[in-house]
This record gives sequence, structure tokens and C-alpha cells, in this order.
Amino acid sequence: MPPAHTLLHTPTYGLNLLVNLHDEEMGFPLSTPTGSTGSTPTSSSTKKQTEQNKAVDMSFTIEERGKPNTLDYRVFFRNTEGKHVSPFHDIPIYADEAQNIFHAVVEVPRWTNAKMEIATKDPLNPLKQDIKKGTLRYVANVFPHKGYIWNYGAIPQTWEDPGHKDADTGCCGDNDPIDICDIGYKVCSRGEVIKVKVLGTLALIDEGETDWKVIVINMEDPEANNFNNIDDVRRLKPGYLEATFEWFKKYKVPDGKPENQFAFNGEFKDRDFALKTVKETHEFWKSLISKKTNAGELNCTNTCVTDSPFCCSTTDAKAVVDAACVFGPEDPIPSAVDKWFYV
Repeated sequence: MPPAHTLLHTPTYGLNLLVNLHDEEMGFPLSTPTGSTGSTPTSSSTKKQTEQNKAVDMSFTIEERGKPNTLDYRVFFRNTEGKHVSPFHDIPIYADEAQNIFHAVVEVPRWTNAKMEIATKDPLNPLKQDIKKGTLRYVANVFPHKGYIWNYGAIPQTWEDPGHKDADTGCCGDNDPIDICDIGYKVCSRGEVIKVKVLGTLALIDEGETDWKVIVINMEDPEANNFNNIDDVRRLKPGYLEATFEWFKKYKVPDGKPENQFAFNGEFKDRDFALKTVKETHEFWKSLISKKTNAGELNCTNTCVTDSPFCCSTTDAKAVVDAACVFGPEDPIPSAVDKWFYV
């Protein structure tokens, strides 16, 4: 049982996965072919199994520390075995590689304002709220929207390399995992790990950096089978893409910043383009986690990528979590967060 000061959030986020047992992402060597998720191998013979697409159950549990809506609030992750894991490095990119189904970590549930994000510079990369000038950051409500208009998050085991100048956008990456906007009907929970289908992408240029916004749909959505490309969003959810463009264009204006710019004149690129982009950022991540690329200030501590020089023990990972503040009652959200801005 966890100590009394720890909150293990329930229910767990279960994932019924198709597994390629050659996968490196959950402990297999980085030199092996990429694939889907699986448990950590116990012998070299296990690593060499040729069985493909074996169904397993995997779930992730969040462990909250600190007081919500305060500077010390953190959301850590555990896997099925109860091991603390990094949502940046340990949760596998693929739920089903053959079908191009990805995992996504929900940082910000739809209609909320707290700008939660994977803490890429902290050990084990928990979720924490972004800080601006020493205070917690809340995204402004630009009329007619309230908070984020999708479940917003990131695909694990991806990285937009700031040292790589994108041939299409002419800008370097923003040093973060690639972002997703889930257009499914369900309002997800903070820290929920979902399986998503990629539909397209928007190329935001954020202060001179490439910041891809990948449009996805939760595979649990009852209409997921009807969405296979960006044109399906335009046809079945009229106005959603236009609202998404306007949201990203104007969301920083209430903070006194100019409207954001976009590559491709703000055109949404299709599924194939988006898949290529996501997979390219996965390759950048592989170089990062294997120390072939300089991590800079990023923290690459992980518990499952066993061939990574940053892999740590379960004991060391637990010590990171135990050092965080104890979980406590949430502070109230400032009333000013509900203000609408007309820009």
C-alpha cells in the first residue's frame, strides 16, 4: 500500500494493446526494431521472440503530490506493475504500430484553463502547471471559447528537436513532445492515457519555433471509425478546424502578445503528412534517450528504456516521488480565470 500522504488516483487508465514483442519502448534495447508495447523482458530469448500483435492489458495510474492549483502540485505516473514511470520517456508511443494507433497523455482536459504540461526538465517528468512571472498560468478565454476546446496533451516518446530545422516550416523544434488535440466527445481526465488515431496537423510557429498541433480522435469515441483523415473532421464537425485555427492564433493576445503565425498559411495538413511528422519526432526522441543528441536542460530519467544511459532503478524513481510535497486539498482557482476576452 502507498504511504498515507500519497493519493493513487482511480480508476486506472486501462489500455488493451496489440503488442509487438520486438518493441524497444518498454525496456527493449534501442538497437532492436521499433514496435508496440510490452512488458520488460527477462532474458535475451524473450527479446528475440517473433510473436506479433499479442494482446495484453496495460494501465497507468496517476499519483498526485502537492496541493492542486499551487506551485508545488505534481502528477506522477505508475505503470501496471506499480513502477513509477515517465510520461515523456516510458509510456510507449504506439498502442498498435501496424494500425498507426498512438498513445497520448492528456495534460489539459477540454474546457479547463490550467496550463498543465509534462515537466520535461524535472526527474520522471510529472505533469505540472506552467508558471509565468512567478504565478500559475491559466489560458485566457477568448470569446466564444471557454478554456481549451479539445482534450490537449502530447504523444510520448516524441521530441521536437530544437537543433533540427524543419524543411517545411523553416524553423527548429520547440524542445517538447509533440502536441495533440483530441476532438473526441469525451472530456478526459488530467493524466489520462488514451489511444488515438492521427487525422492531420497544424503547423504553429510559436516565437520562431515549430510547434506541431496534431489533430487526433480517441479510439474509444463511438464515431472514431468515421474519422480517418483531416477532411473527415471538416465534413463531420463543421467549424471545428476553423475554431482550432482561431484559438491558436489568438490565445496569447490577452497576455499582450501578437497573434501567432503558421506555416502553410494556416492550412491543416493531412493524415499522411501528420504521421510522417510524428514518426520523425519519434526518431529525434530515440537519439535523445540514447544520448546521441545533447539533452541540454531536458531530464531523460526513465525506468523502462533499459538500454538508455538515463535509465534509473525503481528505488531511485520512488525517491524522486517521495521527495515531492505531500498531497493536500486544492486551492481555489482565481475568479479572474473565468473572464472572457474579446479580441
